[in-house]
Amino acid sequence: MRGLLCALLIAGSGVCAQTVTREEGLAAWDRIYAVASHPRCTNCHVGDQDAPMWEGLGFGSGVPHGMGVKADESRIGAESIPCRTCHVTAAGRDVASPAAPQIDDAWRLPPVELDWLGESSAAVCAQLRDPETNDGFDIAGLAEHLRSSAFVAWGFEPGAGRSKPVGSFEEMARDVELWGAAGSPCE
Repeated sequence: MRGLLCALLIAGSGVCAQTVTREEGLAAWDRIYAVASHPRCTNCHVGDQDAPMWEGLGFGSGVPHGMGVKADESRIGAESIPCRTCHVTAAGRDVASPAAPQIDDAWRLPPVELDWLGESSAAVCAQLRDPETNDGFDIAGLAEHLRSSAFVAWGFEPGAGRSKPVGSFEEMARDVELWGAAGSPCE
């Protein structure tokens, strides 16, 4: 059964070539949570608070996005002033803070259900391992999302003057695969 589970979850990744222990899965989770709880991620993963944050930009702790920006129901920004008004959709531009960051995708906040700001490791873990609360991803889909999302890639290389989490999006995707192969343990 474990072999079938590994084949279904992370086909082709090589993670299941050896058995992944619970301890290895928990260690992978600790690294995942260190990234997910970093301000580069939690600035946008704000839940129903609807206001992105400016944590880790030198403005202090707990500072909401300037200009009174609120996500509203669409998660694209204020309905009359979408995020992309300032966060220009463009690739390959290394703009220094405080200029608005740019990526090759339309800026928006994650769904309300993907709230990580101020959440415990156990809460984020339970959320990410459940497709009902993680935007519909199984483990393989979650790892692929990390590898293909322009937002995730930008988070690891946000440009001059911005803090960034340790590692790379590829390392995080591999940790998600290890965590999944170990049964997605939270504690």
